[in-house]
Amino acid sequence: MIAVDTNILVYAHREDSQFFRIADARLTQLAESGARFAIPWPCLHEFLAIVTHPRIYNPPTPLPHALDQVASWLEIPGLVLLGEKAGYWPELHDLLIAARIVGPRVHDARIAALCRLHRVDIVWSADRDLTRFAGLEVENPLQGDHTLRLK
Repeated sequence: MIAVDTNILVYAHREDSQFFRIADARLTQLAESGARFAIPWPCLHEFLAIVTHPRIYNPPTPLPHALDQVASWLEIPGLVLLGEKAGYWPELHDLLIAARIVGPRVHDARIAALCRLHRVDIVWSADRDLTRFAGLEVENPLQGDHTLRLK
């Protein structure tokens, strides 16, 4: 199963992003593939925080529009939402210790722990921060001739 990180969601939503076309195409391809794919809940929270932030985007996405975007993703039949469940704390704890994570990178560890806990095969991200966590395969779907790999 592929999980989608926040940055891909933001790029696929913001038409003013230099990566909009490719991110939107990759996310659409994934959604229309019929395969199960995942979005961690914290990525949806972060998406809302980023696209509606007036210091990040001028103009920011209006909250109703951002909420509609999330609602449309939630309607995709193959979408699995990743949240905390039994075993989450030990997974997060081990990742924090192994990678010596502190401060803002705890958010990345949270995403990694959720993906590992839910047995995600590949995380789509344009951010290399997730590569520091063992047990996660991270791909940037915005680079090169990306072929959709479904397991």
